[in-house]
Amino acid sequence: MNIFRAKQEIINTVRAYLTRDEDGFYRIPQIRQRPILLMGPPGIGKTQVMEQIAKECDLALVSYTITHHTRQSAIGLPYIVKKNYGGEERSVTEYTMSEIIASVYDRMEASGKKEGLLFIDEINCVSETLAPAMLQFLQAKTFGNQKVPDGWIIVAAGNPAEYNRSVREFDVVTLDRLRVMDIEPDYSVWRTYAADEMIHGSILSYLDIHRENFYRMETTVEGREYVTARGWQDLSEYICVCEELGLTVDTQVISQYVAHPAVAKDFANYLQLYYKYQSDYQVDEILSGTIREGTLNKLKFAAMDERLKVTSLLLASLTGTFREVFDADEQTGLLFGYLKEALAPAEDGDAAQGTFADEPGRRGKETLERSCSRILARERTMLEQRVAAGQGKRQLFRREGAALEAFEAYVSLAAETGDPEVLKAHFGSRREELEKEIASAGEKLENAFDFMEKAFGESQEMVVFITELSMNRYASWLLGEYDCDRYYMYNRNLLFNEREQAIREQLEMIRELQVT
Repeated sequence: MNIFRAKQEIINTVRAYLTRDEDGFYRIPQIRQRPILLMGPPGIGKTQVMEQIAKECDLALVSYTITHHTRQSAIGLPYIVKKNYGGEERSVTEYTMSEIIASVYDRMEASGKKEGLLFIDEINCVSETLAPAMLQFLQAKTFGNQKVPDGWIIVAAGNPAEYNRSVREFDVVTLDRLRVMDIEPDYSVWRTYAADEMIHGSILSYLDIHRENFYRMETTVEGREYVTARGWQDLSEYICVCEELGLTVDTQVISQYVAHPAVAKDFANYLQLYYKYQSDYQVDEILSGTIREGTLNKLKFAAMDERLKVTSLLLASLTGTFREVFDADEQTGLLFGYLKEALAPAEDGDAAQGTFADEPGRRGKETLERSCSRILARERTMLEQRVAAGQGKRQLFRREGAALEAFEAYVSLAAETGDPEVLKAHFGSRREELEKEIASAGEKLENAFDFMEKAFGESQEMVVFITELSMNRYASWLLGEYDCDRYYMYNRNLLFNEREQAIREQLEMIRELQVT
């Protein structure tokens, strides 16, 4: 299966394992909650997907790469205690708490979440001394004599033997206690994820043309040569920062991420052309509504590869704009929720606690400030707990964190004026600004269609353009907010023709098989 299907299966497992009966017990007792073992080549997203699952399921997450551990850190250190057996005092060996189990309890305390995911990576690459402890962990959910807390689901990951010399095969006794999911690289699945994560446009357009270079593992006389999804994403992050700093990314740098000389060189050449076309065609100018006749004439005689690069440049720039507006909309939605709660009519319980003004439905300056401050403090605590749970600091702060920063202005306004109408007006201005941003993004999309029509018409490039818009979550969101007639027209006409052509090709293949 691909990593997307595996992610959904783990989410389904979380729901099933954490379902309780009417007496409060887990419907599936922990002894029957089989750990999940993700087996697949390195760098396809096994580790990263766990953070996504923790966030979507609102669970705590503890991640360990077990190869970094010794037997002592995994099961604890021995010490001697005195116990009475049969009337005689005897010396008995006990163990300190496992570092891994202790981390689970630390995460529970820091996050306030009693249920979570314990992810153990490279579990089949442990040392010989630690191997028995790992088998015990998978079979009995314990490290030494300490048990993984109830409500914590175990997910492990490993690489097949062909990718790692340190791999140890699990016996049938252990495998019979696991749910094994074999993961394979799948570019189409990664492509959707990559568009959402704003992977650099040069990488996306390059891999669209050279899918065979998405994931490669080869053994040559020079040694191992490989390309992984992780490598492409890490390279994307580096390229984006280098662009901001004005630094050059050449073949030698790329080969540090793409450890396949031929692919690294090929992509380096492609990246140079990508930048050249970015300069030659002035995408920002096109999206602002300026289309030069010279640009159209140049594209008329350009090779297909160049035409697709220009299309990719347009899509990359549009996606960046759409994502910024999407984030602003998410933040505004959160702000609306905070403001609605802050201005809600006083309730008896709240009034009794001194949260709101004594007059029903009205707030004084002090009580309004206190209400906003209380919401801000509560939401900040919840955000900190989610970060402490391991749900991804960067993603959480991009929206939830930014919304709380903006809400601080409401606290200041409440303290300064105590007037709910001022807060409403402040939010109204923000909403108007958001509407302008949506309209501006929509105008850029219209300008892009103007250019695509004049440069390519109803061609393969337009099909690529429409398909990418359909697959991109930020574009899909904008199209829900902004009515773009041409998108729906081309989506209906061109993509239907593509499907019709695919069906014709399949029928032709069937006829050829029947003839032979």
